Amino acid sequence: MAAQVARHGLLMRQSFSLASQEAINWFPGHMAKGLTQMQQKLRAVDCVVEVHDARIPLSGRNPLFEKRLGLSTLKPHLLVMNKMDLADPTHMQAVKEYYDGQGVHQVLFTNCKEPNSPGIKRIINKVSRAIKDSERYNRSEEESYNVMVIGIPNVGKSSLINALRAKHLRRSKATRVGATPGITQSVMEKIKVCEDPKVYLVDTPGVLTPRITDLEMGLKLALAATIKDHLVGEDVIADYLLYRLNLAGNHKYVQFLGLDAPTDTIQDLLISAALRNNWVRNVRDHRGLNTFPDTLATAARFIRAFRTGVFGRITLDHIP
Repeated sequence: MAAQVARHGLLMRQSFSLASQEAINWFPGHMAKGLTQMQQKLRAVDCVVEVHDARIPLSGRNPLFEKRLGLSTLKPHLLVMNKMDLADPTHMQAVKEYYDGQGVHQVLFTNCKEPNSPGIKRIINKVSRAIKDSERYNRSEEESYNVMVIGIPNVGKSSLINALRAKHLRRSKATRVGATPGITQSVMEKIKVCEDPKVYLVDTPGVLTPRITDLEMGLKLALAATIKDHLVGEDVIADYLLYRLNLAGNHKYVQFLGLDAPTDTIQDLLISAALRNNWVRNVRDHRGLNTFPDTLATAARFIRAFRTGVFGRITLDHIP
């Protein structure tokens, strides 16, 4: 049984567990194909920009990128922590120090929804300097810079490209953006994002590690929307969110859902919130029309509130 402590007169979980401990597996065919395409494009690339979600700065970074793309060894590498507007800002320095100790010296925090944010303004300068300081080998005579954008699904790779185009070229978006992971299915052609210096970016599909063996890492990835909700289950993701909010003493969900008090039981939360807000579904059977609390839709609303910052700026990883 999970360890619990009393808070607000309730026993709150101090660890998270599931009835089934099976690892999460999600490595669709287009992901494997995309990684191979990235390798094939490397000769035509001067720098690799890896985008990750600032709410999970350690979890989910794909080790295959380092193994198969040679980050920081074959090509200059910039690690961009996106969605900083949703992450706890007090962890930023610790994240930079952690990665500096790991040999990743170029770490930048951005909010790609804001083309004029400080992080977006610095990317082109950092990329240009890194390329100038590197050995370009077969591309040494080229005046333009080619930059490959990589990352796991739904961390903002396409949003980054669109933000840079808006900032430096005053152009509208060039790549499709969506809240569902897996929008970009293949390595695309070059997209110009800056004229001076002339910089082209190449968007790529999000690629997760083939097997996520750590349950909590998988749940963090799911909560941050890098794994499609239905593959894990909205009720499971909502339960993990409830556990994390209670663990941090963050009970903003009480007011958001119209509850009377905090709870540590996800079914109590979902049923109470659905009834309070009239989030119900009608089902017709042999007895006629029956109304039930729509717990699945309530779980989706609860999760969406976290993802849009309703409960504040939250970092899910512990930074050593």
